[in-house]
Amino acid sequence: QIQLAESGGGTVQAGGSLRLSCVASGNKYYRTPCMGWFRQAPGKEREMVALIDTGDSRTYYSASVKGRFAISKQDNAKDTVYLQMNSLKPEDSAVYYCAFDPPSVGVACDDRYLYNYWGQGTQVTVSD
Repeated sequence: QIQLAESGGGTVQAGGSLRLSCVASGNKYYRTPCMGWFRQAPGKEREMVALIDTGDSRTYYSASVKGRFAISKQDNAKDTVYLQMNSLKPEDSAVYYCAFDPPSVGVACDDRYLYNYWGQGTQVTVSD
């Protein structure tokens, strides 16, 4: 049973930074999973934030966070990813969810990929 645990959320003033972490436990079979972050604000649909192919480290970002956020994976720990969030804006406030799924040959780990494993979410609040 794959389980995801997020941490690092909190409240920060606009312009500040936060770093989110996600650890996937129970993964015994998949060497290079797709992992990443989605977010959902009240009254809005869940949207992709940043995704990473843990095999080749290829990354994908939404236009709204590109240049401000950076997703990375921990070296020698395939099931741990981070989201460094800089220059935070009030509109970044949301519940951030970690996502995980086994890789598929020839398929990019982007927002069209079907992620089936999700964390419980961590709240990020940016005050102005």
